[in-house]
Amino acid sequence: MSGIETTGADACALPTAQDSAACALPAPAPARPDRTWEGPSQQQRFGILRRAKSVAIVGASNNPARASYFVATYLLSSTAYDVYLVNPRESEILGQPVYASLSDLPVVPDVVDVFRRHDDLPGVAQEAIEAGAQTLWLQLGSWNEDAAAIAEGAGLSVVMDRCIKIEHARFHGGLHLAGFDTGVISSRRQLLAR
Repeated sequence: MSGIETTGADACALPTAQDSAACALPAPAPARPDRTWEGPSQQQRFGILRRAKSVAIVGASNNPARASYFVATYLLSSTAYDVYLVNPRESEILGQPVYASLSDLPVVPDVVDVFRRHDDLPGVAQEAIEAGAQTLWLQLGSWNEDAAAIAEGAGLSVVMDRCIKIEHARFHGGLHLAGFDTGVISSRRQLLAR
């Protein structure tokens, strides 16, 4: 090895701090150094969803290829939430009336689920406060610490970069690997028609 023989107690001694520093692994880099805000824990997110009775989807779309359409479909069909859709350019989506803004809703929404551009998020946070919402929920890919600070400053809970549909399904046992419930209970792979 090193050419130095050790005997007795020295043979079993732990390496010194100087020796171990040479073998230490570098500390892992932060996953996202630009993100300083910490969101609610899994248990806190479960509590938010459990307490909520109504969800307003800001940026709801009539396009089935959009995530907001998929989330609205899930919330309307698979949950007991009262779901309100907000989009000033639509009048009806999935057979539901669509409101131009949060202030036009007939109720105070518990959760405001947002599908809007990054730059629009602080404004939506302010609208959620003015509407009396309890939670501002920014969907997957949405992260805006200014919006979070505005909402939290007014006492709202904030969830960012998480899909409300995925979180609800995960907590209620309906999450498939692809992010939706197939409704099939089988260990066999489903054959798709070609």
